[in-house]
Amino acid sequence: MAHETRTFQVTFDAHDPRALSTFWRDVLGYVHPGPPGVEVPEGSDPLDAWEEFLARVGVPEDQRNNASAIEDPAGEGPRVFFQRVPESTRSEVITPKNKVHLDVRAAPGLQGEERMAALEAECDRLVDLGATRVQRFEPDPPMGFGHIVMEDPEGNVFCLD
Repeated sequence: MAHETRTFQVTFDAHDPRALSTFWRDVLGYVHPGPPGVEVPEGSDPLDAWEEFLARVGVPEDQRNNASAIEDPAGEGPRVFFQRVPESTRSEVITPKNKVHLDVRAAPGLQGEERMAALEAECDRLVDLGATRVQRFEPDPPMGFGHIVMEDPEGNVFCLD
């Protein structure tokens, strides 16, 4: 039996799918795809096209931010999907640790001070986009090359490495 390669999508539960997808779009260099059957003119915002599409097909305004997605423009990376989940109350949930997180490869091939300088520069860029810096881990050869733990605007943990 031949081995089949599988593709996968990463899905985030989100309070504001549009805003969180925009953050991750800018982090990863991805794009928002246009609505099905709609040609989005060059230079136009696909999110505006989605708003018009959803209104045209009768989706109530309060449900138009129930989901969003981003895709790798080169078609190599996984699609990332964001789905709205209800707000939880403090009594329901004490923020749990993520069991899965993304590693954003911001310094491939770099080591030592050069690597950490590249990670710090990317960290500054992501903080400007709305991320929160959590902790820096220094290089610890031979296995640890150093990384920075961060949170996206909704508190999802990810690492710059």
